[in-house]
Amino acid sequence: MSTKIDRIIARLQRRIAEGQFEEQYEAAQETRLVAARYTKQANWPAAIDILASVAQALLRAGQGGSGGDLAILLVDVYRQAGLAPDGASRGKLLGCLRLFRSGEPTRKKFVKEMIEWSRKFGEYPAGDPELHHVVGSIYAEEHEAEEAERHLILGTKDSPEVLSHMEYEWYKEDDPHTAPLYCARAVLPYLLVANVRAANASYRAFVAALAADSKGLAAKDVASQNSAVRIFPSLPLLNFLGLLLLAVQKGTPDLFRQLRSKYNPNINELGGSWDTPLEMIAEMYFGIQRPRQSNPLFDMMGSLFGGGAPGGAPRRPAARRVEAPAAEGLD
Repeated sequence: MSTKIDRIIARLQRRIAEGQFEEQYEAAQETRLVAARYTKQANWPAAIDILASVAQALLRAGQGGSGGDLAILLVDVYRQAGLAPDGASRGKLLGCLRLFRSGEPTRKKFVKEMIEWSRKFGEYPAGDPELHHVVGSIYAEEHEAEEAERHLILGTKDSPEVLSHMEYEWYKEDDPHTAPLYCARAVLPYLLVANVRAANASYRAFVAALAADSKGLAAKDVASQNSAVRIFPSLPLLNFLGLLLLAVQKGTPDLFRQLRSKYNPNINELGGSWDTPLEMIAEMYFGIQRPRQSNPLFDMMGSLFGGGAPGGAPRRPAARRVEAPAAEGLD
């Protein structure tokens, strides 16, 4: 960054730190004008540094509206510059994101614009996993479960632990028999986005927490040569999820059919909320063609996590179908 840009940023930051609302607003407007001038000159580094620095200063000062607007403008400059997600570009955006106060209206738009930019200019069609992970983790800390799920499902290898912890904490506010419904909110969506490793990790984390907290809960381990699953006699649907993950590893259609048949009475008690995701899983991993709906493009997100509480089916990002990569082995 040049000395001139340094001086401009330092002056604007002082005005924000020392000034009242009017002066902070004027600093934000001046930042827009300066950034626009550098953008017109295609001096992308200068425009980016000014916007990122002043946006963060405003957010620290509690000016979420003005700071959020400059953060959104920063994403627009990234687009104009054709900038791809990397450590530096992510860092400036995440630096802004972490300074938003919970409930600030501009944060939602900033997140949307940030993810859309990463989809267009990055290598991941659903958006950059690191951005998704941080966004989802922040929502999880704020107990915004559905927003957290939507992002953590598309996150990094660290996301399953965060997601499972959130689901387990949510489950503890409900009745003991609902444990499988909360566990499924991680396992089924991960399978539907073809992330078998994350599905297994989230299942193991949830079950480990359940076993640690429920000393009186009867359980036994069933092991084969290459894998093991913990069986809870009082929680048949949790057993189904564990056995489903083992079946995915093997990829044998008859094994899936037997599993589905055995647990059908329990699954039917959910009122059909797991039916469509399981049909899609059957097609993705076992080659079992699912019944075609009159509207095959309906939004599975609403079906799988509809209604918020786990009594409805868990929501998920759009699923891949038979073109999904083959299932990974268990860790």
